[in-house]
Amino acid sequence: MGLLTVIRKQKIKDKEIRVLMLGLDNAGKTTLVKSILHEDVTTISPTLGFNIRTIQHGQYKLNIWDVGGQSTLRPFWRNYFEKTDTLVWVVDATATDRLPDCKVELNKVLDEDRLKGAGLLILVNKLDMIPEQEQEETVARIRAMLGLPEDSDVNKDANNDNSTVTFHESKVLGCSAFTRMNLDVALDWIVDEVKARLYLLE
Repeated sequence: MGLLTVIRKQKIKDKEIRVLMLGLDNAGKTTLVKSILHEDVTTISPTLGFNIRTIQHGQYKLNIWDVGGQSTLRPFWRNYFEKTDTLVWVVDATATDRLPDCKVELNKVLDEDRLKGAGLLILVNKLDMIPEQEQEETVARIRAMLGLPEDSDVNKDANNDNSTVTFHESKVLGCSAFTRMNLDVALDWIVDEVKARLYLLE
């Protein structure tokens, strides 16, 4: 029995999903996690290391690793890549001037071998600060500026038939930590994507 099969069988038994939440500082990662947990989001301090929070969503337990995004912390992101099922990358919809830096950091992360095969969910946060009639266009513009296609495979390596799965199923979703806009949709996507990929033996 291969190691991947053993890991999948254990995940099936435990119904656990490991979620790694990254993004630049002040994108709203910790606020999103607190909002999902229905906690107070009026006062949030910058994450100087990492937080681990557990969320029960349906039959599945999501262990969310919320890691600080300051430039001094980004070199340490690699310490959290192991066994990640879903990468959630959070973007500040109001900070378009930081998108070039955001794109560089995202591409560095997507190049990591230890994240190959993980699902990728891009959350365009703080849409509540964008006029409603401009929200859809804002999400589309950010998707384009980050060089992401429509929801699909982001990266696929199929050099030979014996290669392991090395692609990211992706989705770009606008949201708001303060209004909880699309947060349940985000959780549904994470669970459904991981179920389809890792829980096929159920």
